[in-house]
Amino acid sequence: MGPAVRIYMDHAATTPLRPDVLEAMEPYLTEAYGNASSFHAEGQRARHALDEARATTARVLGAEPAEIVFTSGGSEANTMALVGAALARRGGGDRVVVSSVEHPSVLESAQFLARLGFRVTELPVDRAGQVDPEVLAAAMREGAVLVSVQVANNEVGTLQPVEELCRLAHEAGALFHTDAVQAVGLLPVDVNRIGCDLLSLSAHKFQGPKGVGALYVRKGLELERLVHGGGQERSRRAGTENVAAIVGLARALELAAAAREGHTRRLEALRDRLVRGILGRVEGARLTGHPSRRLPGLASFVFEGGVEGESLLVRLDMDGVAASSGSACTSGSLEPSHVLLACGFPADLARSALRLSLGPPNTEAEVERVVEVVTRAVERLRRARAAETA
Repeated sequence: MGPAVRIYMDHAATTPLRPDVLEAMEPYLTEAYGNASSFHAEGQRARHALDEARATTARVLGAEPAEIVFTSGGSEANTMALVGAALARRGGGDRVVVSSVEHPSVLESAQFLARLGFRVTELPVDRAGQVDPEVLAAAMREGAVLVSVQVANNEVGTLQPVEELCRLAHEAGALFHTDAVQAVGLLPVDVNRIGCDLLSLSAHKFQGPKGVGALYVRKGLELERLVHGGGQERSRRAGTENVAAIVGLARALELAAAAREGHTRRLEALRDRLVRGILGRVEGARLTGHPSRRLPGLASFVFEGGVEGESLLVRLDMDGVAASSGSACTSGSLEPSHVLLACGFPADLARSALRLSLGPPNTEAEVERVVEVVTRAVERLRRARAAETA
């Protein structure tokens, strides 16, 4: 059995639901169960809640309510943005540009478009995982219908210069989409400041419920529908709206925006303490991602000396620490992170990746405890590796 008191440092994967968000959702899970498309009083109560949630979401993002489409999460929002926009604009071109470090929902949507005959260009990144605007400018000389670059990377935390990238895309006549799933709730995200045409978010990254997200779609922009069957979401996404989850998204977003500045400063201090501790105590530890332009609560590392990320996660879990790796298990074998490979790390080092992501419950004492646990776990794995090869 693991320790009685566990430390959760995987907030980039998901966050705990806030009690006041659950409280806001509860009426729409019980007595206010009407279908928002129905004309009777029960349905109209649900419709009013849906309209209020849409207005709140739009206000936080600097958008208009009609520009918000509710989805089942960030992956659907990303797919709707890429596939829907590319298909709608196919008559104006067949090229889509994405960065090489995007979330799989963006990369796989681009691959799906390639199977439909689109030409897909993946932009390289530097060692820190950033896209150089000059690289995009050069790529845009061939033209494109859509460019997609995330606000912040989900594995290494690097922030992208999305405002400049958006400007370059527009100058070349392309739409610009940004996956802001990791950024919304932690950073000030304003669609007008960025200038984007499409922006994705997901509630469970800022203490809202799982299974609900949103896509900002600039007014006047047409998308090919991916879900057919009804006129919900202004005929952009069919299906009965999940009113309770949508209410939860809006309430969580509102609360996160109100507390963002203080919360961000606190996370940055904890993150920096964590980075100093691990780099100072673990020989051969290397920080990945940009050293300063990164998410406030995310620290990611690789470890020299034959440390395997999967084994490291198991040891941390046994010692009461929930974390994640930059690697993914595919068909039973540990594959190196596509993000770290794109950043130029060799495959063996990429397989040692560890991502620690902080959130509201974490404390300085927990950071110190995690530094100790990681230090001990890495030392044990290296000793075991040395014994195997002796």
